[in-house]
Amino acid sequence: MADEPGAGAVQRPPAEVRYAAELARLRETDDGERPPGWALSLRAARTFIVGDPAAGISRKFVGDPSLIDRALVTLATSRGLLLVGEPGTAKSLLSELLAAAVSGDSTLVIQGGAATTEDQIRYSWNYALLVAEGPSTRSLVAAPLLRGMAEGRVVRFEEITRCPLEVQDSLLSPLSDRMLAVPELSGDDGLVFARDGFTVIATANTRDRGVNEMSAALKRRFNFETVFPIPDLATELDLVEAQASELLARSGVRVPPRRDVLEVLVTAFRELRGGVTERGDTMERLSSVMSTAEAVSVAHAVGLRGWFLRGEAGQAADVVACLAGTAAKDNADDLARLRRYLEQQARAHAGEQWQALHAARHLLPG
Repeated sequence: MADEPGAGAVQRPPAEVRYAAELARLRETDDGERPPGWALSLRAARTFIVGDPAAGISRKFVGDPSLIDRALVTLATSRGLLLVGEPGTAKSLLSELLAAAVSGDSTLVIQGGAATTEDQIRYSWNYALLVAEGPSTRSLVAAPLLRGMAEGRVVRFEEITRCPLEVQDSLLSPLSDRMLAVPELSGDDGLVFARDGFTVIATANTRDRGVNEMSAALKRRFNFETVFPIPDLATELDLVEAQASELLARSGVRVPPRRDVLEVLVTAFRELRGGVTERGDTMERLSSVMSTAEAVSVAHAVGLRGWFLRGEAGQAADVVACLAGTAAKDNADDLARLRRYLEQQARAHAGEQWQALHAARHLLPG
C-alpha cells in the first residue's frame, strides 16, 4: 500500500513490497513447474531468496542454500515447516521470504506469546453483529489461520513455543485434515477446507525449549529445520554492513558506516558469543545472545550516534556506548564480563579502532 500524502514512510514494508520488482521479474521469466497454489516455481523461489546477480536478483538470506531447498520442498508437501535456532539467526526473515516467494504475501502472521489465544489464531466474532443477527459469516472475523486456509496462502507462526500447549494444538486439524471447524455455524459454512497453497511456517528459539514444549502429535506434523549462526567473519561482516547501511539510509544518515568500525564490532560480537578470541584463546562468554541481528542493531545505533551528534559515521567509542544495553540484558555479571573483555581482549588486538575501543571502556555504565 502506498504511503498517505503527508504521512511518514512505512518503516519496514513486507518482503513482497520491498522486492516487488524482483518478484515481478521472476514471475515473468518463470517457466518451471509450480506446486498447486504457488506464485513461483521452486527454482524461482530459491533464486528469490539466495539471489542471482546475473538476473538482477539480490541475495536476501545468508546461510546454507541447501536449507532453502529443504524448506521449499517441505512447503510443497502436506507438512508444516518449523525453523528452529538461536535467537537472532534470521528465522523470521527466512519465514517472511519463503512466504513472499510461495504466496506473494507474507503478512498472515501469528505472534506467539503467553497471552496468545485460539481466537487470535483461528477466528473471533464481531459481537455487535453476533448479538443482532446471531452466528453468521457476516459476524465471523477471520484470523490468520482461517484466512490462510480459505485463500490458499502461507501462514507464519512466530515463536510457537511461547504459546500454551492448548493453543499450539489448535493447528492439529488444519495441518493433518486440512480442515477447520467453526461449530457455531451450520451447514457448509461450519467447515473451512484448506485450498491449494496453504501451509504453516513456524519459528522457535532453542533458548525457549522447555517453556511450552510442543506435543508429540504436533511435532509429527512439522518438518524441523535448524538455522545456524553465520560461520565466518567475512560473511557476517558483509551482512551487518549491508543491513546497517540500509537502516541508516532510512534513518536519514547520509554517510555509510565505517568498515573498520564494523569489523571491530562484528569481531567483538563473535568473540563474546563463542568465548574464543581470534587468536584461539579461551575467554568468558556472555549469557546474552550476541546474534548477528543484535550486531546490526548496534551498528545502526553507532551510525545514528555519530551522524546526529557529530555529523560523521561513528567511531569505536560509540560501539562501547551502544553495547551495554545489548550485552547486559538480564544478567548483571554480563556487564562485568564485557568490562573485562574491553580491558583485556580489546587491548590485545592490533589496530587503531581496537585501541580506541579499549580507551573508551570507561563509557560503560556502572
